[in-house]
Amino acid sequence: MAKVLVPFTTGVEEIEFVAVVDLLRRADIEVCTASLDGHPVAGRSNIIMKADAALPDVMHDNWDMVVLPGGLPNAHLLRDNANVKAVVERLRAESKSIAAICAAPMALAAYGITVGKRVTSYPAFQAEMEKLQPSSVYVDDAVVEDEFLITSRGAGTAVAFALRLIARLCGEAKAEAVKLSIIA
Repeated sequence: MAKVLVPFTTGVEEIEFVAVVDLLRRADIEVCTASLDGHPVAGRSNIIMKADAALPDVMHDNWDMVVLPGGLPNAHLLRDNANVKAVVERLRAESKSIAAICAAPMALAAYGITVGKRVTSYPAFQAEMEKLQPSSVYVDDAVVEDEFLITSRGAGTAVAFALRLIARLCGEAKAEAVKLSIIA
């Protein structure tokens, strides 16, 4: 069974967070939601979400993918967190999958993960993405895959993003089965 880590904190975009976690779990993927300190988090729309764990307690586990949801200040806080950076860099070194949506791809650009890769983000972050990683190729597609990296635009693309993550981890047939089950 594939294992996915979803770190999050204050201001996380609830739709992106919940859509990804829900759809991955529907695909029988083991998902661990990890707030930076293990405490519940108030999202962008002030919905309180409980974490499965504290990031420091699970960051060294064996993960097949890390997914960074967007929302502010969540994306900036994830970008500036040494534990999040360490997880992303370790998974990159292990040739595992790394994914981010909305504002969160800018954290990956800041870490140097997007060098020479096709990427996307929430449109308001395009200039920052290009400044952080001029060698990245910014694309306006809803979901962009380039080797180990999967990025997406925002809350409106969260279901398509989650389905691509499922396809990456479990294959196209599983992604299609989940898509049909939710009538997407």
